[in-house]
Amino acid sequence: MYAIIDLETTGGQPANDRITELAIFVHDGQQVVDSYTTLVNPGRAIPPFITQLTGITNDMVAGAPRFHEVARKVVEMTEGCVFVAHNVRFDYSFLKKEFADLGYNYSRKTLCTVRLSRSLIPGQPSYSLGKLCQNIGIPLEGRHRAAGDAEATAILFDRLLKITQASDAAEATAADALSRVDALAPSGRSPAAEKKPSPRRVAAMAQAIKTALLPPLITPEKVASLPQETGVYYFHNEAGEVIYVGKSINIYKRIQQHFAVDVKSRKSLDFKNSIADITWELTGSELVALLYESHLIKQLKPAYNRAQRRSVFPAGIYLKTDEQGYKRLFYGRADARNSEIPIIALGNQYKAQGFLYHKVSKYNLCQKLCGLYKTDGSCFAYQVHQCQGACVGQEPPESYNERVDAAIDSITYEHESFVVVGPGRRADEKSLVVVENGRYLGFGYVDETFTARKITDFRQAVQPYADNKDVQQIIRNHVRTKRKGEQVKLFG
Repeated sequence: MYAIIDLETTGGQPANDRITELAIFVHDGQQVVDSYTTLVNPGRAIPPFITQLTGITNDMVAGAPRFHEVARKVVEMTEGCVFVAHNVRFDYSFLKKEFADLGYNYSRKTLCTVRLSRSLIPGQPSYSLGKLCQNIGIPLEGRHRAAGDAEATAILFDRLLKITQASDAAEATAADALSRVDALAPSGRSPAAEKKPSPRRVAAMAQAIKTALLPPLITPEKVASLPQETGVYYFHNEAGEVIYVGKSINIYKRIQQHFAVDVKSRKSLDFKNSIADITWELTGSELVALLYESHLIKQLKPAYNRAQRRSVFPAGIYLKTDEQGYKRLFYGRADARNSEIPIIALGNQYKAQGFLYHKVSKYNLCQKLCGLYKTDGSCFAYQVHQCQGACVGQEPPESYNERVDAAIDSITYEHESFVVVGPGRRADEKSLVVVENGRYLGFGYVDETFTARKITDFRQAVQPYADNKDVQQIIRNHVRTKRKGEQVKLFG
């Protein structure tokens, strides 16, 4: 049994938006045997652009049942059924979220008619519901209304089931497949065919359910070929362009996680549907993977890595020395307008401020000199005898700066020059990440027999990469935790 479902919603994000209409068509493998449609009161205003798209107004849903009033009906109608939809992850994610809000774990096997259509009706210019139905002659009345879209999806699903009955449908062109569908009208079916699905249909449906989580353009064979090793991976669109770069210590598992998560927005659905190919590069070292990913995102600017193109650490702690000779720590933005590399980069200015407050307290620094207390006179800590008076010139710069240096030492690299030696891409190889005089030089690979006594030897063995606040933070975070198979060689 199959439950073919379509939803209309107040927007594209299951976490924030709500259902305004739902339709269910139950298909027994031969025909639609039951159906249900209802408007749903979302408990919030429907945005004007959604009303313009769907025709569903706030007045129309004002007297409609809330989701909790129809939830039992949805459970009963879909019990024991495969959940079928066009772009199934979108509708399924919305229903799961609505049920989760009621404290119920809604779980069904899923099947996507986009993916099944690409497999059984290849060569179509578009697989959106509207254009696909138009191109293959399926009537679609009430577009962007749940009943109209669900009914069209049910007809499409029925045709896909019929295509699987043809013994050579897998090799047929889209036109051939459709002509075979016409030849398999209900009047032409044998009684046996009505009662028992063909082995090809059973296999096709089982495969469709098994691969429902995959992007429509990605084959199970491609996923099976992914390495269970450390490296970076690329998602490409149909034009071959890189649209996303990621990294993992197990590429296969990480990509499986990508595909298994529920859709959070229309954008995430578009992203998933855009993935046409996956490639990868092994790095052996987790640190190299982190550094290389950061470099690739800034270099390639993939469409779906937008949040990380500039920096994943947009704030930081900086240092300056004033005219009186006092070293002043301060927090600020870490972006293109600030060319200085921060002592430490952080996720936002709020975190940077909190981090600086902690260091001021721990090392007995002056709030005013650190930009945390705005005043023309002494800071508040001096007034309560916790500051030694640098803010009013009572403490000499030399003694105050010693504590500033101690605070800086606690958050910078423990050593100015070092090399992180880690696993390579093969058993006979080692990876190198080189930092000299506090500056990241790059990474590279050497034979396991490689030996060096001076940092200049290591410098010549790596490919240079740009130093920036992101890689500084990546290295700093990484070397503070001991990693299996890695060694930090110190110099100076």
